[in-house]
Amino acid sequence: MNISKVENKGKTIAVVSGSDILIEDVQSALDLMATVRYEVDCDRIVLHKSLLSESFFDLKTRLAGEILQKFVNYQVKAAIVGDFSAYTSKSLKDFIYESNNGKDIFFLPTEQQAVEKLGGV
Repeated sequence: MNISKVENKGKTIAVVSGSDILIEDVQSALDLMATVRYEVDCDRIVLHKSLLSESFFDLKTRLAGEILQKFVNYQVKAAIVGDFSAYTSKSLKDFIYESNNGKDIFFLPTEQQAVEKLGGV
């Protein structure tokens, strides 16, 4: 796992990258939040969707809701970056739409858009 810091509109944002799945369950999400806070002192995180287990995107598992609730509870804003067009579930599309209209969690196509969005909230 690599963590880099970027600045946008006076806010520091952690960009997490890597080749392995980092978030498989609620505990691994909590561990990631703690690592980012400890190592780079950020409460805004950009993650590529490849760092999340595919079960995250299956809403029947309830994993996405549980993980994103932890992000909100611990006041960590996050943007998940990637191409979500491959997912055909209407409920997932609705979930992404609702998240993008909030202030804490965003699903965006590019890292640059994610950094700009997290810098503005």
